[in-house]
Amino acid sequence: MKAHVYVTLKTSVLDPQGQTIQNALHKIGFTDVASVRQGKYFVLSLTDGLTAEAASAHVENVARDVLTNPVIEEFTYRIEE
Repeated sequence: MKAHVYVTLKTSVLDPQGQTIQNALHKIGFTDVASVRQGKYFVLSLTDGLTAEAASAHVENVARDVLTNPVIEEFTYRIEE
């Protein structure tokens, strides 16, 4: 079982790296990109035998307590068998 965790800055937090990427895209002709928000992506391999509920709870704890700064970041995840 694997968990895919996506960490991004909260929408209320400025994203200077995303803005820099957007500006670079515009300079090379990708002017249809309205905005860019950058983030982090993690793949967690979970041990066999976890129930879906246990895996979900475990991933939420890891993401909240270790992978994100809850003051400025938020996360989403998906679990695949």
